[in-house]
Amino acid sequence: MARYTEARCRLCRREGVKLYLKGDRCYSNRCAIERRNFPPGQHGRARRKFTEYAVQLREKQKVRRIYGVLEAQFRNYFEKAERQRGITGENLLRLLERRLDNVVYRLGLAASRTEARQLVRHGHFKVNGRKVTIPSYLVRVGDRVSVAEGSRESLRVKELIERAAQTTPPAWLSYDAEAATGEVVAYPTRDQIDVPVKEQLIVELYSR
Repeated sequence: MARYTEARCRLCRREGVKLYLKGDRCYSNRCAIERRNFPPGQHGRARRKFTEYAVQLREKQKVRRIYGVLEAQFRNYFEKAERQRGITGENLLRLLERRLDNVVYRLGLAASRTEARQLVRHGHFKVNGRKVTIPSYLVRVGDRVSVAEGSRESLRVKELIERAAQTTPPAWLSYDAEAATGEVVAYPTRDQIDVPVKEQLIVELYSR
């Protein structure tokens, strides 16, 4: 499956905001945005005047990069959001939040969505007692996400379980620290999704 393999800090610099793609590094003084808060490349420091299209495009790219979704997959999410009842932009963010790798990250069982994606692919998590290795798997209300029994002896997984015990998940998720199990208690509302994006700009971009 295709995926982005280049330097992730360049993505934050390109969008001009922290996308928290590198986990704990993003909270330290080693964060690229803190050290070089301008776009990468030869002309990164040049002043630019953005068109309406450019602003909309940047917002779409920002969301794609936050959730680690490639272009074709993102388009599929948007088309699915359009077919659902309600506000398309909010539907889009809700679908992205329901991805299994994002849920693992939101529960505190991974330092970043990138790490969550890798852990899911390596079979470290179960959904309703069944091992799921597809990061894009969409959870439903009532689904229980747990750490696989065989993975609990891994040093890194132990660290993440301890991390999750000290983390407060968003209101649409609950977490049992003793069982290392999270549950989807509701679908997220817009005010519970803390990504710094203006989803209406994405809708306008695809409506052109």
